[in-house]
Amino acid sequence: MTGNRLAERFRVARREGRLAFIPYLMAGDPDPDTSALLIRDLDRNGADLIEIGVPYSDPVADGVVIQRAAERALGAGMNLEGVLALVAKIRNQVDAGLVLFTYFNPVLRFGIDRFAREAVTAGVDAVLVVDLPLEEAGSFRKAVKKTGLDTAGLLAPTTPDVRVGRIAAVTTGFLYYVSRTGVTGTREQLDGELTGRLQQVRQLVHLPLVVGFGISSPEHLRELRGKVDGVVVGSAIVGRVGEGGTPPQIRRRVEDFIRQLLEAGTS
Repeated sequence: MTGNRLAERFRVARREGRLAFIPYLMAGDPDPDTSALLIRDLDRNGADLIEIGVPYSDPVADGVVIQRAAERALGAGMNLEGVLALVAKIRNQVDAGLVLFTYFNPVLRFGIDRFAREAVTAGVDAVLVVDLPLEEAGSFRKAVKKTGLDTAGLLAPTTPDVRVGRIAAVTTGFLYYVSRTGVTGTREQLDGELTGRLQQVRQLVHLPLVVGFGISSPEHLRELRGKVDGVVVGSAIVGRVGEGGTPPQIRRRVEDFIRQLLEAGTS
């Protein structure tokens, strides 16, 4: 089953006393071929899981950096079908778990059951549908359960404890804690109340817990070690892709940043 790869990655990171490293890239940014190369680079440089964004025209949870990445990817012709084709192309070349980060509209238009089947066939391990509320996700959960595709549950600073438990009860892969209210984007300091809230959440759940939204520096990773199972770094990576240049220049820029993060924060 797909979940075995995710569980194993978290086990290895825990055994090695480090955070699981989960970088995010927008599929198709700046173009499909370069995107595939970047995913392979992330895997080679130590990613445990890789979040692959599905470009969408109305990304309500994303800040300007990822919005622009979605625009570039859409302009390059990327869509959900193309994302699944991209995953299928690289799956045998990548050891990291692959997690799709998507909004519900592309999945709904594609067909929920078809999406679940084709995602597993392509080699996707888990999916996070960022704008699908717990109360409206019944059909989606039923479809993915049939295929063995794992789900990631989204938690926010405003999520009450009772709701944390309800979300965890229907999540099969891991829980993604949004470090702040608002949209994605880099920032200099983490919320002063984040550590305390993470401790509370960990007492309520047994699934791996990762944190994202604003995680962008080695200092952030040092601060979170021992408090969560993994960290998602998105805008800080996507922003370096967005600086442009030739594919080798983009890849080198991203690789240099990833190595700084891993050396300072997770090793």
